[in-house]
Amino acid sequence: MSAFSTPPSTPPSTPPSTPPGTAAQEDPRDGAVIAKLSTLDRFLPVWIGVAMVVGLVLGRSVEGLDDALSAVEVDSVSLPIAVGLLVMMYPVLAKVRYDRLGTVTSDRRLLAASIGLNWVVGPALMFALAWLMLPDLPEYRTGLIIVGLARCIAMVLIWNDLACGDREAAAVLVAINSVFQIVAFAALGWFYLDLLPGWLGLEQSGLDVSAWEIAKYVAIFLGVPLVAGWLSRVLGERARGREWYESTFLPRVGPLALYGLLFTIVVLFALQGDTISSRPGDVARIALPLLAYFFLMFGVSFALGHRLGLGYERTATLSFTAAGNNFELAIAVAIGVFGVTSGQALAGVVGPLIEVPVLVALVYVALWARRRLYPTPTPDPAQES
Repeated sequence: MSAFSTPPSTPPSTPPSTPPGTAAQEDPRDGAVIAKLSTLDRFLPVWIGVAMVVGLVLGRSVEGLDDALSAVEVDSVSLPIAVGLLVMMYPVLAKVRYDRLGTVTSDRRLLAASIGLNWVVGPALMFALAWLMLPDLPEYRTGLIIVGLARCIAMVLIWNDLACGDREAAAVLVAINSVFQIVAFAALGWFYLDLLPGWLGLEQSGLDVSAWEIAKYVAIFLGVPLVAGWLSRVLGERARGREWYESTFLPRVGPLALYGLLFTIVVLFALQGDTISSRPGDVARIALPLLAYFFLMFGVSFALGHRLGLGYERTATLSFTAAGNNFELAIAVAIGVFGVTSGQALAGVVGPLIEVPVLVALVYVALWARRRLYPTPTPDPAQES
């Protein structure tokens, strides 16, 4: 999932020494988690809820909204929505430290675990949960599978900082996921939406998805802002330096991601008002597999990191990068392939409404696990090797 503001300034992830035997006491390494969030990030679920209500009101009160939005289109996506999606993605990718991509070889266990969790376990788990919990709702099921394919690429930096994870490792894994999505998303979409259901003999009524069609929208709504974000960092750092780029430029463009997201949500709910008001239970049903997914992915990832002996900092980083999702890309692909009024698009929009409060709660879970499992600072495996 992506960040809407620059990650808050927190102390280095390496904590001060803690005397043995203090696991049950309050850990001085823990801070006030919510207080570290910016105002925008702290109230993100509220902003999303308000945008949903505004969209529903507009959908019922403004006639001809459908025609107005589709008057100008960019490859079957209305121009206002396309602009909103691109604005939503750009600040996310402008934050990524692309120059850190080559430093990941310091811990091959972390890299292998992250790739396996993000690109094998995560999509497979969402596929299974979507089919188990939404067998009679094919559009929402497909939307959730698309969410499972879109791996988190930036907001994980915030959750990782709040949980005192390894910042350098998080930056590297985010950069890898950003690039990997360009290569893998379309192929995995074809596999989970077309090939695998056929192999398993599952119902595919009305499902006609081309890998090339998905790739086209990934290239537009991830590729274009990815190139723009990379150019921004390279040219900005070259012209004014990294300090200016990180402390001045990013805070200025960061809120644009939230504005783009809220605009897209308003439009989606305006166009889907009749469906939502007539079937409010559907939103609740979409939320259930999402809740199960976030908690299961985090739990499995944390257990794996602990088992591999990665230390708390990198275990936390592994868990948050695996549990989060890039809902902006999922929304963009769902709109491009299935349409703005589709159930697939609605499922994508419900994603951030559930993900944000759940991952904030998981920050507290991670800090609790540190007190129980890591009462003293754990050595960095990369430094030992």
